[in-house]
Amino acid sequence: MTPHYYTVTWDQLHRDARALAWRLMSLGPFDGIVAISRGGLIPAAIIARELDVRLVESVCIVTYQDEVRGEPVVTKPPAAAGDGTRFLIVDDLVDSGTTARVVRGLLPKAHFACVYAKPAGRPMIDSFVTEVSQDTWILFPWDTEPQFIEPLARRGAP
Repeated sequence: MTPHYYTVTWDQLHRDARALAWRLMSLGPFDGIVAISRGGLIPAAIIARELDVRLVESVCIVTYQDEVRGEPVVTKPPAAAGDGTRFLIVDDLVDSGTTARVVRGLLPKAHFACVYAKPAGRPMIDSFVTEVSQDTWILFPWDTEPQFIEPLARRGAP
């Protein structure tokens, strides 16, 4: 399956994270947020601001190396969150659900929210803003940089 690429800008990520916070407002108040490192760190900061949550914990799980998925390894558990009661888990994306399954096991009573969701991972989370196809690879703003592209006419495109 050939992946499609979807580029998310800083502005779009900020708008989408705020939209997710809006959806989560009626579910709180939350005592804290657990950001899934690394992708969930920035959305969690935006959501923490919007929900006025001051306790932001992290859980560090290594699952991907570039675009290659491996077995998840917890390198830092979310000690301050207990079993997740009155906590919100935030990630940028749920893909296959592998990372989400691990975090659910650590924090079974937390509400799990992602900015973006793919169909295979959707059953593992509680809230999201935007769904993308399973074969879409999202290029987040921290993984890209803007650069000049030749106009089509100069590249010999039809």
